[in-house]
Amino acid sequence: MTEIASPESSRQGSRRPKFFYGWVVVAVMAAGTSASMAMGSLNFGLFIVPMGDELKIGRSTFGWAQTARQMASAVTSPIVGRLLDTYGARILLPVAALIVGAAMVGLSYINSGWQLVALFAVMGLVGMGGPGALVTSVPVAKWFTRNRAKAIAFASVGIPIGALIFVPLTQVFIDAWGWRVAWVVLAGLGAGIIVPPALIFLRRLPEDVGLLPDGDQPSYSSDGPETVSRYVDEISWTTREATRSVAFWQLVVVFTGVALALGTIGVHRIPAFVDRGIDPTQIALATAFDAVAAGVSTFVMGILARRIPARILGAIGFSFLAISSALTIYADTFALVFLSMAIFGLGIGGMMFLQNFIWADYFGRTHLGAIRGIVMPITLIVGGSGAPVAGYVHDISGSYNSIWWVGVGLMTGAVILVATVRAPIHPSRANS
Repeated sequence: MTEIASPESSRQGSRRPKFFYGWVVVAVMAAGTSASMAMGSLNFGLFIVPMGDELKIGRSTFGWAQTARQMASAVTSPIVGRLLDTYGARILLPVAALIVGAAMVGLSYINSGWQLVALFAVMGLVGMGGPGALVTSVPVAKWFTRNRAKAIAFASVGIPIGALIFVPLTQVFIDAWGWRVAWVVLAGLGAGIIVPPALIFLRRLPEDVGLLPDGDQPSYSSDGPETVSRYVDEISWTTREATRSVAFWQLVVVFTGVALALGTIGVHRIPAFVDRGIDPTQIALATAFDAVAAGVSTFVMGILARRIPARILGAIGFSFLAISSALTIYADTFALVFLSMAIFGLGIGGMMFLQNFIWADYFGRTHLGAIRGIVMPITLIVGGSGAPVAGYVHDISGSYNSIWWVGVGLMTGAVILVATVRAPIHPSRANS
């Protein structure tokens, strides 16, 4: 896309800014993802045993809670994606944090399983939490083109910071005050960290504040009495063009299969480790390191993306997920739990990087929210079935092993498929 700026903006553009405002957006999103670690995402597994014991509800109910959150996000993600394209995250992100926070306060008052499921559905309405959440990932990609992978890498730093702080802190709160008070305190912390910076600092696009992506400056050419500035942006696909490409549907299959596999394992591994006699405090530390590994993995892959194709980096990440899931089946000591969690984190980091980067890299930034808003319902609905199915398998058989081996197979298939997904050629260039 080629855009023509006015002579006035050309003269202003000649003064190169020392600091690009897009990095402020990156910092806000890093803080947001950090706080999301406290808001019923990574730390949810720590609540399963104490809540299940007190409320007398089975593991399948906690699986359905996770599914309800994903299903609600699936319903609203097309709307959220288009709102992000049109208005940005300045209002959407604070609204999301407040809604999730209110639902977490509601969790402190529940006394039955259906209330848990209903409140998690409310938390999912705004699509905040979990890898690749629209409101925290799309804005970063819109501020960068050439440096997009690097920006995603730095935004990912919030994940390990949040995990190191909030996952062990969640267990401390549960041990000190019980799970009900813990939900309330974590709600206040999460919303307090996210809302003020988002309202003050977030902006929709660099063009909205007179800037270009990456902080680039226009080049100049004299054309008569006026100086005209031109810059060339990446090609942005419309949603219709994207959905007609083979690469789009290949990526949908990849992410959907991995989401289903993660649903069977991600939520249930923490209570499974508790069942095997591992101390909950040690599990909390291992879970925190899981997220640290995820952040490190995302950061490293973001730096390497200029040298190694994203699809290859994604295949490496999915390989880590398959290996760690197999280890999870056999982990019965803290050392094995820690190792499985660490490798799992490396794999999640690879998945997060691929999901946050490849859609923008392949289809551009202009309609990114709408395109990902189409994909999310498919991956969330199919992936959401994994958690309750795994819960039922456990409730019936007393073990997760059989369903977890299915997850290992899905992740292995994703490794093979994603390595073959090459960047599509835009229709405008197909015959050139």
